[in-house]
Amino acid sequence: MRRGKSEEKYVDVPGGSIYVRIWHPVEPPTSPPIVLLHDSLGCVALWREFPAQLSLSLGRTVVAYDRLGFGRSSERVERPSRRFIDEEAEIVFPSLCASLGLEAVVPFGHSVGGGMAIAIAAIHSRVKFCSSLIAESAQPFIEEQTINGIEAAKQYFSNPINMGKLTKYHGNKARWVLAAWTETWLDPEFRGWNLGCHLKEVQCPVLAIHGDNDEYGSVAFPNFIAGSASGHSLAVIMDRVGHVPHHEDPVKVMEIVKSFLAKVDGGSFVTVSS
Repeated sequence: MRRGKSEEKYVDVPGGSIYVRIWHPVEPPTSPPIVLLHDSLGCVALWREFPAQLSLSLGRTVVAYDRLGFGRSSERVERPSRRFIDEEAEIVFPSLCASLGLEAVVPFGHSVGGGMAIAIAAIHSRVKFCSSLIAESAQPFIEEQTINGIEAAKQYFSNPINMGKLTKYHGNKARWVLAAWTETWLDPEFRGWNLGCHLKEVQCPVLAIHGDNDEYGSVAFPNFIAGSASGHSLAVIMDRVGHVPHHEDPVKVMEIVKSFLAKVDGGSFVTVSS
C-alpha cells in the first residue's frame, strides 16, 4: 500500500514560531483536513505513527503542531494564563490555519487538546470553521480524579530519570512544560474552570472518545461533552483503555473516527444552523 508524503515547516504566529508537520494522503483529499492538538506534555513527535496512519486510513490531510513552549516551537517564559485554552482558540489556531490556507478543519484534540478543539469549534461557530470535532480523553471540567492524577504525575517527574523523558522531546523547555501543566491545573483558582458555556455554542457534530480506565477523569467527561453540545454528538467509551487511546488501541480509535466522519460526510450528522 502506498503512503502519502509528509512535510515539515515553521509558521509564525503571535508570540513566536511553531513547528508544524503535515501528512498528505495518496490521493487528493475531498474532505477537510484533521488538525491534531496535543496534550499538556505532548508535541508532534509524541503522536508517533498515529497521524500517518490516520491520513492513510481516512484519505485526509492531517496536520499536527507543537504549541508555543512545547517541542520544537518557540520557547515561552511566562506561565500560561487561566485563559490559555481560549487564547489558543482565539489567537494561535486561526493564525496557523490562515498561514496554511485551511478554510475548514476537523480539530482532533487529546486531553487538554480536546478542550482546545471544543473552544475552537465554539468560538468560531458562526463562520462554520469546523466541519466536526473530535475530543479524545478531554476534560470539560475538573474532578478529584483529575487533581489526583496530576499530583501523581508531578511526583513521578520529580525523579530526574523520569524528567529526562520529557527533556527528550522538549529539550530545555521541559521544566516549563511540566510546570505549565501541573501548576495551572493544581491552582485552586482554576478549580471552577469548565467548558459548559463553550459546549452550548458548538454547532458542528462532536465525537467524544474516552477510556474507562482514564486516570485523569471518569466517563462523566465524554457524557457531559456529548450531552452539552448543541449539535449532533456521540460519546464512545473504550473498554480497558486509559488516558491515551490512540496509543493503547490505535486501530480501534481509527475505526471509531472513520465511522463518525463517514456519517458527517454522508449527511447523517449536520451542523446546526445559527
